[in-house]
Amino acid sequence: MHIEFRHLRTIRAIHEAGGLAKAADQLNITQSALSHQVKGLEDQAGVELFVRRSKPMRLTAAGLRLLRLANQVLPQVEALQDEFAGLRDGSSGRLHIAIECHACFEWLFPVLEAFRKSWPDVDVDIRPGLAFDAMPALVKEDVDVVISSDPEDLPGITFNPLFDYAPVFVAASSHPLAAKDYIEAGDFRGQTLITYPVDRARLDVFSQLLTPAKVEPAAIRQVELTAVILLLVASNRGVSVLPDWVVREVKYSSDYVTRPLTAQGITRRLYAATRDDDLGKPFMQELIRLAGQEARRLQDA
Repeated sequence: MHIEFRHLRTIRAIHEAGGLAKAADQLNITQSALSHQVKGLEDQAGVELFVRRSKPMRLTAAGLRLLRLANQVLPQVEALQDEFAGLRDGSSGRLHIAIECHACFEWLFPVLEAFRKSWPDVDVDIRPGLAFDAMPALVKEDVDVVISSDPEDLPGITFNPLFDYAPVFVAASSHPLAAKDYIEAGDFRGQTLITYPVDRARLDVFSQLLTPAKVEPAAIRQVELTAVILLLVASNRGVSVLPDWVVREVKYSSDYVTRPLTAQGITRRLYAATRDDDLGKPFMQELIRLAGQEARRLQDA
């Protein structure tokens, strides 16, 4: 027996309408064509599906079995059609984000909260890019966006600029280095450097300052949370280097000082890396817009 979606729609429409004429109008076909379709389906099944002498038309036991199938299958088919329509018009899709910037979790959550309200049909997920190779995952379509400050030349991948930031030195107000106007690489000798639990190649303080100068701090202490890093710094347990937007509250606290790295300062840029094919999607453009907007708000705070 060969059952098509149109057969299931026919059974459901006749049951709901109670007759061929109304069902034909509902399905936008002629009554004759509908009657012919029902006859063909009954010939395939070898049993009657409707009690034709009743008004309204009633389903036989066999017809009720087919109606149950229609009620199971058609909602799933219609949901899939809606999903595909959303993909075509850009109102739905998948947005799985990998983050190579550890501090960006705190910045990204308000962005995603605003995004969720405008794009409720987009499936959003976050994967810490620090736990796997994020860029190969983007190329293989395992993730859709990578937040990174290290652009690469990869075919089919665009690094969309989000905002510029400055890594800044953070120390307790009573720390001897607090008296300096700016901090140089050599100042980290003898210091305990408190960092996120990230490979040093991905930390600005190493990639932009210490590694090129071949300077090693006395010790490195890794801490997961920004709040705990600041707590340890305020207690004079060490010093840290954090993005300027992360330490916005520190600017107004007497417990800490922030200083630029080097006399000229160091500027870095954060990017949202996407596949070129996805960049035209409206929700992807909105994510990039919201990300930049939130970052500017934090920097101006």
